[in-house]
Amino acid sequence: MKTRKNQKEDISLEASLIDSAEKLRGAMDPAEYKHIVLGLVFLRYLSEAFEKKQAELLKNDLANAEDPEEYQAENVFWVPEAARWSTLASQARLPDIGKKIDEAMRALESENVALKGVLHKEYGKASLNPTMLGRLVDLFTNIKLSHSEADFDFLGRIYEYFLAEFAGKEGKRGGDFYTPASIVRTLVEMIEPLHGRVYDPCCGTGGFFVQSEKLISAYQGKLGDIAIYGQERNNTTWKLAKMNLAIRGVEAEIHWNSEGTLLKDALPDLRFDYVLANPPFNIKEWSGELLREDPRWKYGIPPEGNANFAWIQHIIHHLTPNGVAGIVLANGSMASNTAGEGEIRKALVENNLVDCMVALPSQLFFGVQIPACLWILAKNRSNGKSGKTKLKDRRDEILFIDARQLGQLATRTQKVFSDEEINRIAMTYHSWRGQNGIGTYDNIPGFCKAATIDEVRQNGHILTPGRYVGTEISDEDTIPFESQMQALVGKLYAQMDKAQQLTKQIQRNLEGLGYA
Repeated sequence: MKTRKNQKEDISLEASLIDSAEKLRGAMDPAEYKHIVLGLVFLRYLSEAFEKKQAELLKNDLANAEDPEEYQAENVFWVPEAARWSTLASQARLPDIGKKIDEAMRALESENVALKGVLHKEYGKASLNPTMLGRLVDLFTNIKLSHSEADFDFLGRIYEYFLAEFAGKEGKRGGDFYTPASIVRTLVEMIEPLHGRVYDPCCGTGGFFVQSEKLISAYQGKLGDIAIYGQERNNTTWKLAKMNLAIRGVEAEIHWNSEGTLLKDALPDLRFDYVLANPPFNIKEWSGELLREDPRWKYGIPPEGNANFAWIQHIIHHLTPNGVAGIVLANGSMASNTAGEGEIRKALVENNLVDCMVALPSQLFFGVQIPACLWILAKNRSNGKSGKTKLKDRRDEILFIDARQLGQLATRTQKVFSDEEINRIAMTYHSWRGQNGIGTYDNIPGFCKAATIDEVRQNGHILTPGRYVGTEISDEDTIPFESQMQALVGKLYAQMDKAQQLTKQIQRNLEGLGYA
């Protein structure tokens, strides 16, 4: 396990790298620059993985170190000579370095079917400064690695760190491809996708999948215990996801779906044990008028002007009988009654699908102030299991968590959850579900409450946590009313005495000036 000092040093190095790379960007748009930088990080990773395997083969002298099949058998990408980082590093100062990088990317794609059409191949265009490209190659060459697992984890973190930084610089557009780590980690910790099939219908750069694999590693499980599936409409983002997962060693079936998941589902017959999703909020143009008779709308036809409840029902449609889903949605989904949304929400509650609702603080997303919430849905709330533990029957209640007061500003405009806050939210949910070793659940005024379905009905099936959790109990609330009243009266008389003294002083000052 890494020491806190080493962790801080890693973060400092990641920050130093992005700072150095940012200085080289000049006037280039961040949306374009991110593909240049991330492509080079990815290429460095592939080269390191290849060279590590090559060193093992040469050391054992049991196989041909230049045989691509020896690498593919170990899920290592074959890197031809022209694409190896050492080759590019030696050419970094050449005026045609951009062309050399493009040739390297094409060589990689030709030798590895899984990378076909994925890599950025516009380094050689006239508008790119070859000096800048050469300095970027030098920058990543200067990262000293020793082929250890920690090195590969570090390269993965660099990729992830750069994704987050570019999302922040792109502002609102950055949210289209990157879900902030605080939200991803909170959902993953809550639903714990440790085995079975995991699905994201709008997977962005694959952040939920990466965190799922990290969770399995933390629990000392097997990475092969989960099978990953996803869909992504934006081709550019799909490429980033493919690279993000490859750099983490995560195998996944990710479909580029140009028509969009709702309009043309690429996985119509598959069902999943876990779904993690951050659909685009409040999308108006989602072709709802073409899907009025869709069989996914079991709980009501979503309005044509908002896709929120189309996403929810698409996700429910894809859950196994014991499946669990965690979804990030705009706050309006918890209370809106527009165009039948209230009736759909009522149907979800009455059909025992809503397990937990979490209200999030503002400013968690890059450049977007819109408040969001988490929906936790469960197909079986009567006798589900967590590992070998039978969970309690939760059909008569819904857990509400108000996390709006959590989070700290990491920058002037963005908040993050601390590890302790993420753990608090997740453990509250797990204890309420009845998992062993978590402790007993208690309602905490101002933070969480297990509300009965009857209470939810009395509130018109509105699912805003603030309606149920009440207000936090302060120290003053434990003091008897008579004692509080006496203290307040005493304070009032003291302030009245002070006011009289001030009045007399003002009168004396006026007399001294001849105005009295």
